Amino acid sequence: MHSLNIFCHEFVVAVSFVACIIGLLLLWDGQQQTNDVEETERILFRMSFSYWLVYCVAFGLERMVLPNWESLLMTLKITTALSYFLTFSCIVSLPLHKFAVHRVEE
Repeated sequence: MHSLNIFCHEFVVAVSFVACIIGLLLLWDGQQQTNDVEETERILFRMSFSYWLVYCVAFGLERMVLPNWESLLMTLKITTALSYFLTFSCIVSLPLHKFAVHRVEE
């Protein structure tokens, strides 16, 4: 049962890796936004997708690295944790930014 959960998590990370790449491609826009609010939201979305992409890559490398490479394994674990928290902070910042902009408009 425990091995089924590990494979399920690895599958979800692999699918989210592909989804992040698709999300970044959809957000890729060569034209400059005139509205600062929309540009800030777009940047926050890009940052959250990019940080999650770093998480997925670090998680995948962590699974492939040999266990006797302890320094590399520790570096990947730190990278995984930092990118996870940075993704969370970007996701939390999106509604806070909308709320702040809404308060300024009033």
